[in-house]
Amino acid sequence: MTTATLTEWAYPLAESLLASPLPRRWKHSLGVAERARAIAAIFGPDAELLEAAAVLHDVGYSPDLAKTGFHPLDGARHLQSVGADERVARLVAHHSCAWMEADARGLRDELEGEFPREKEHLADALCFCDMNTTPDGTPTNPLDRINEITGRYGPDSLMHGCATLLFAAGVAPRVVMEILGHSQIAVTMNIYTHVTDGSRREAMGKMDHLLQRRPPSRK
Repeated sequence: MTTATLTEWAYPLAESLLASPLPRRWKHSLGVAERARAIAAIFGPDAELLEAAAVLHDVGYSPDLAKTGFHPLDGARHLQSVGADERVARLVAHHSCAWMEADARGLRDELEGEFPREKEHLADALCFCDMNTTPDGTPTNPLDRINEITGRYGPDSLMHGCATLLFAAGVAPRVVMEILGHSQIAVTMNIYTHVTDGSRREAMGKMDHLLQRRPPSRK
């Protein structure tokens, strides 16, 4: 990096990677950065770090960077290769509960081995900004955002798989509804209650494995 501030460096880099090939993703990234600026006063000297990570969080989607297909890791590796502040790279690597998808893809050891976690309050703040921004960069709320994600990615998505595992593990439908952000329980039941007895047994094993590997609970 040069003597430019973090944000002066981050915005042009993110724009160069996203604006042309993925204009909607670029709008989303700008929106996430705007949410970060809105809560900057809470974070004092780390406010600029949060904003830089916000505008860069999805650069791993760039066709030039997509190596593993797991955008948090691809993006963080690129940032590391160009000499980014290591804290920015860590926030990008772990943004919005990336560990869950990393675990499903068999990349969790690589993710956590290469990029230690940043402070929880900053990671939570970045997740807040991401989950309160639509794909077009406008403000939203987490319930509508998760509904949009599940609708966009469909039945083969990690979100769908998570819901199926929760049902198979015997979690109450209303609890699953709240986790996924569905506004009505009928939506949850119509989409996810097709699990067979055989898949229930398989899912129970997967859920047990996932819970054994999840990060320790917060103190």
